[in-house]
Amino acid sequence: MKTLFKILKEFPWFLYSGLGSIASILLFLALWDVGNQIYGDLVLPSPKEVFSTMFLLFEDAEFLENLTITVQRGLLGFLMALGLGTVLGLVAGYFITASVMSRPIVTILVGIPPIAWIVLAMIWFGFGDTTVMFTVVIASFPIIFIGALQGSRTIEGDLKEMMESFGLSFVQKCKDLYFPHLFSYLFPSWVSALGMSWKIVIMAELLSAN
Repeated sequence: MKTLFKILKEFPWFLYSGLGSIASILLFLALWDVGNQIYGDLVLPSPKEVFSTMFLLFEDAEFLENLTITVQRGLLGFLMALGLGTVLGLVAGYFITASVMSRPIVTILVGIPPIAWIVLAMIWFGFGDTTVMFTVVIASFPIIFIGALQGSRTIEGDLKEMMESFGLSFVQKCKDLYFPHLFSYLFPSWVSALGMSWKIVIMAELLSAN
């Protein structure tokens, strides 16, 4: 038993070295292949079949053109959501009135599923780029807004006073306090919103885009 505990205690080096990630991928592929053998190609195609088909698709010029359009839609929508969400979230975090007024609106936006926005966008804008990008913006915006708001609101006043007492310049304050603190909230929200954006792009294009 002591030997087992010793092995488990020293085990994290294996995970941190990157081998843990490789092992998890191999385990996922193995489970995928087992699922294929149980349920068959109709329900769950094998990894080999999926990857071979994927490589064939990348040799198709029409597929690459459509993929480029999809990426452009996703990136444009995400960048618009990033700009609006970050700026408005920082403003709302700085001004308590803006924070209170925006709270119910953001709560409603978070609670509405993306599929509902896709249907509304189809009615308002028809089929095309605008529908996809609008859905990405409206669904990703609240995630970024909340991250920016929390980052702006949670800067400790004691740290501000201490930096004032030491007579630090505005650039030094931004470098040592504001930027590190804000990015600790902004970056996770940006990553979450980016993941959400690609899911929404695929869903929106499946239902509405040409």
